[in-house]
Amino acid sequence: MADAAVIFDVDGVLLELTAAEEDVFFAVFEKRYGLTGLSRDWNSYEIRNDENIVEEILRRNNIPSTDKPAVIADYMALLVQTLGNSLQSVVIAGAIDLLKGLSAKMQLGIATANFLSAAQLRLAHAGLWPLVSAHAYGAEGGGHKRQTVARAIAATRLPTSRIVYVGDNRNDVEAGLANGVHFIGFSTDPGRLDDLKRAGATYTSNNHLDTFRLIGHLLQG
Repeated sequence: MADAAVIFDVDGVLLELTAAEEDVFFAVFEKRYGLTGLSRDWNSYEIRNDENIVEEILRRNNIPSTDKPAVIADYMALLVQTLGNSLQSVVIAGAIDLLKGLSAKMQLGIATANFLSAAQLRLAHAGLWPLVSAHAYGAEGGGHKRQTVARAIAATRLPTSRIVYVGDNRNDVEAGLANGVHFIGFSTDPGRLDDLKRAGATYTSNNHLDTFRLIGHLLQG
């Protein structure tokens, strides 16, 4: 087994989160309950995790929590129906080459706030799933990003000094720091890169060639 690992966030690092994909998530609440105008700012929710967000929306609208499995099932069904038709997974530039370049010499995985089943569908549609499926963790079970990242780290059975986590959000920075792994903040948006630096990211990248080089630097030896 490889003696180093890289764990990736999905949206903003491997795939673009498009407005059309957000529409699929929120369309379920409109179809089932007539709810419109729900916040598209993922950071506005108490916990940035799809399972917790579903729970919060139900609670705030006085809908029984027992509806959660049906909401999730509807979301997955709509995603299956639209993906590859009206909906397309958009790969971040350089992500495929990055994963292929790393896969021969280290373990790869994902830690995402998406439902893992949804992330798998989207990544498979883009041809990325086989490269990251060995250690794949998502929103199931709830919790903050640091908890999802911790599950992925544990699965590698490696010391934290041999693991890099790549994310694009302030909660990803916190997750990397809380778990004691190397962290790379990634974004093609200069403003977001500055935000990641302010949040504590020592290493940042705006393209995946630099991401590859930084991973090599952090895991050398």
